Amino acid sequence: MTTTSRHEPEAAASVAPIGHGPVGDPTRSETDAMPSVEPAPAPAPADTIPGPPNFAFEKWMSFLSSFVAPVTLITALLFYFGYVSSRTFFAYFGIDVEVLGLSNQAFVMRSPGALFVPLVLALIVAAGLVVGHRLLRKRLRTADATTRTRVVSAIAWTGIGLILAGIALALLWGVFGGWELAPLITPLLLAVGAGLAAYAASTVRALRGGSEGRALVVLLVVAMVAGAFWATATLAEWWGRGQARALAADLTSLPAVVLDTQERMFPGNDQIIFQELEPFEEGQMYRYRYHGLRLLVQGGGRLFLVPDQWSPDASTLVVPYDDTVRVRFRFFPDANPPG
Repeated sequence: MTTTSRHEPEAAASVAPIGHGPVGDPTRSETDAMPSVEPAPAPAPADTIPGPPNFAFEKWMSFLSSFVAPVTLITALLFYFGYVSSRTFFAYFGIDVEVLGLSNQAFVMRSPGALFVPLVLALIVAAGLVVGHRLLRKRLRTADATTRTRVVSAIAWTGIGLILAGIALALLWGVFGGWELAPLITPLLLAVGAGLAAYAASTVRALRGGSEGRALVVLLVVAMVAGAFWATATLAEWWGRGQARALAADLTSLPAVVLDTQERMFPGNDQIIFQELEPFEEGQMYRYRYHGLRLLVQGGGRLFLVPDQWSPDASTLVVPYDDTVRVRFRFFPDANPPG
């Protein structure tokens, strides 16, 4: 007779199926039973010296361009130069430029001849500064912190020295006087010094990576622009006065004018020839004629006339350009006339 051991079911029950967890938890898989493996930490990067940023030069140029376009700045410079030079030019002949009624375009058109050489030089200097900035950035990119600090400090102290020199010259030129170039050298020192100091300050901000010092950079840039306009005003005054003196030395280059008027004028200059016209016809309007006049400028509905030759006691005649006067312009003398 065959007998069965009573321990066999217990042994069978103690064996769990392969791929399953303990009895009564069929939801656990084989992977749940495996221990989890944490990813190995990435190796620490080697110590490196980060290269310097762009020293904020291009960023500041872009920042300024977002407020004032280069074309707008050049146009404003041309207008300012034309206005100052015109004011000095006409003041030499006793005329206030405001009474001429010249348009903004007229002031701009009077500038290119005077600003051509300074503008070309300024553009060449600007191109040189851009090249110098790129070379400096390339050199400092591989330099250590000590070298960078030394270079930036040299630029900053140079700018500060130029600013102090400009301030001292501005305070002392009125005391000593006698140096004709002082009105031009002073704003140039201030402008160049402020530009170098602004460049150094923006470089420090870029190296530190903070937002401190932005107000200082803005103020220095404004000082640089103000110095540039100051120098422009000085050049404009010199140009206008020089042009006026050159013209006064030879007024025959201006258009010759024969002026007929209804009422007699008293120019107060012996070089202006007066002639009384005969009333040949009934209803003749113009009775007086004046020779020896040159047209200086026309504006605001008026003619501004000067004598043929300049003299300290001469005056500029202002006559309305309407039916109350009759104007004839004479041909310019030609050494080789046609025909």
